[in-house]
Order: sequence, then C-alpha cells, then structure tokens
Amino acid sequence: MNPTRLCACAIAVGICVPALAQYKVVQPDGRILYTDRPPISTDARVTPIGTPAAALPREVGLPPALRRTSERWPVTLYAAPDCAPCDSARQWLQQRGVPYSERLVVSNDDILALDRLSGARTLPALNIGAQALRGFSAAEWDSYIDVAGYPRESALPAGWQPPPPRPLVARVPVSPNPAASVREQATAPREAPSAAADQAASGGLRF
Repeated sequence: MNPTRLCACAIAVGICVPALAQYKVVQPDGRILYTDRPPISTDARVTPIGTPAAALPREVGLPPALRRTSERWPVTLYAAPDCAPCDSARQWLQQRGVPYSERLVVSNDDILALDRLSGARTLPALNIGAQALRGFSAAEWDSYIDVAGYPRESALPAGWQPPPPRPLVARVPVSPNPAASVREQATAPREAPSAAADQAASGGLRF
C-alpha cells in the first residue's frame, strides 16, 4: 500500500500509531494503546505489531532521502578480520556517509559463498544492490555510490554505527559430547600442520 494512503487511512479512523510501536494493547474497558514495551497487566489483550526493536533495520533513524536510497540500493560489505584493506573500506564507507551492513568471511563455507556472490575470492568486496565490486578502490566505489544516488556529503546521524557484523554463512551449532571429546583428544595422533594445509585453510583469499 502507498505510504501516503496508509497515513491517510490511519488519520481517517482516528488512530495514531507511534513509529516504533511494537504492541497493540486492548484494555479490558476497550481502550486501545500502542506501545514499544510489553504491558504488565495480564488482563489486556496484546498483539505484537511491526518488528521487534532488536531486529529493526539499519534504515531506522536515517534522514528520509538517505533511507529511501538505502532501501533501494542496500550496501553490504564483505570483509575479514585482520584485513587492512577491509579496515580502509569500513573507514571510507563511514566517511562517505553510506549506511551499510557487514558480512564476515572466515570459514570455507563463507569463502565459497563469496565466490558465488562476487565471482571471486577477493576481500573486501561490496554489493550495492545487485552490483558486486571486488577489492577496495575509493575512486571506483565513489562512482558506483554516486550512481546509486547516495549524497556526496555524509547525511548519517551523529553517532550512527553499522549493525554488528554477521558471518556470511550461518553457523550450525554442534551439540558437544564432553566425554567423547576428551577420549578423542587423548587418543588422536598429533600431526604438525603442513604448508598445503595452511593454504587450504585460507581458501585462497586475496586481500
């Protein structure tokens, strides 16, 4: 539904819903309350609405024009720990005023997923919408960010921070078996890592 029509409908029925309301509470006497906190009363009928605060998208709180651009052309940084070019990419994005999310590439599954997404195993990588950029180049990234419509001067609110980085491929928890683990550690032969093993562990990533 068009946001203007949605706003008009809300005004027409006399409802005022706070922008970050997460619960619709119907009191026993019929009064309706919208709130961002779960009510204490057990007599009220509570209906969750919208998105929980912990899962609010990074666009919340951005100026309207920047929010629209970020929703149309979301920016995702693919990076790794201990990667100097990745640090430069983060710094550039924040100085340019580009709201972004970050996905970490640390496991073999992450590396394979990065290869499928960008067609290479080069870090950092950047997605602007569906456009994939490989390696950090301020001039190249600037040109694509300009075309996407991001402002030349930062319009990020003071103190804005990107969401915490997440692994590119979700980790599958493994149920530990302490007894078996102790036995395996006691009986497994210890082998010195080989150069080939070290290279395989890196997955052939290039910085």
